[in-house]
Amino acid sequence: MNFRQFAQRYIKLLRSRQKVSSRYFTSAPSPQNALDIFKGEWWSRLPGSFSQLRAGEIRTFEDPRIAWALSEFGSVEGQSVLELGPLEAGHSYMLERAGFASVTAIEANPRAYLRCLIVKEITGLTRTRFLAGDFVEYLRAAPSRFDAVIASGILYHLANPVELIALLSRVTGRLFLWTHYYDAVLISHKPKTAASFTGEDQIDYEGFSAQLFRQQYGRSFGMRRFCGGSRPHSHWMRREDILACLRHFGFTEIRIGFEEPDHASGPAFALVAMNQTGS
Repeated sequence: MNFRQFAQRYIKLLRSRQKVSSRYFTSAPSPQNALDIFKGEWWSRLPGSFSQLRAGEIRTFEDPRIAWALSEFGSVEGQSVLELGPLEAGHSYMLERAGFASVTAIEANPRAYLRCLIVKEITGLTRTRFLAGDFVEYLRAAPSRFDAVIASGILYHLANPVELIALLSRVTGRLFLWTHYYDAVLISHKPKTAASFTGEDQIDYEGFSAQLFRQQYGRSFGMRRFCGGSRPHSHWMRREDILACLRHFGFTEIRIGFEEPDHASGPAFALVAMNQTGS
């Protein structure tokens, strides 16, 4: 072995050691170490005494939409709730603090699921269980009923949003929904959003019919910070069709809040829907 070969091998060895050492923490254990595993990916700012930790900026742990839903639900002490797409456990945190005895949160995005587990450890959630998987498949398997369901930022990410509403009607009598909806006039004022819509499809599902509007994620699909659906496209519904669909599947009492026709990503609104029994 000549000197040049020796030097190349030595440099390669040093680089390999540096690469291995980068996989380990070299500082004392801390919550920030755990958060930094996903440095640059966080959306949410942690609440209260945890707010000094560096994560994201969105206040999902203090979301007024969830606070409103809880006020509409009434007492939740000792009850069960199903949460769809917890992202980073901000709403899970609020639900547990509100008094739910059990929170079942289902997340299909592997990286978001792991971030939820980090938040669970940091904030000390004890009544929340995070499940890794597709919540539509979970609901198709006819699970036990829940006293409430939280579906915030979910409906417009699905290929078949009508099916989700039908499935939820079988497991709960109290539903919170925040979603974007399709409105051609409002969306036309947002060129970037308008450009993502590529066509229309007709849906006929268990006696309910409506037009769906195909939305393509484009280049953002599959990126590290992507937090949309599991397919390259989704379908949006018209506002009136969402309400009609809820009523078709038994949610006869609907209360609406947080109307946002000028939302940056497209018109949106929130609602609490209940059936006659509310359970």
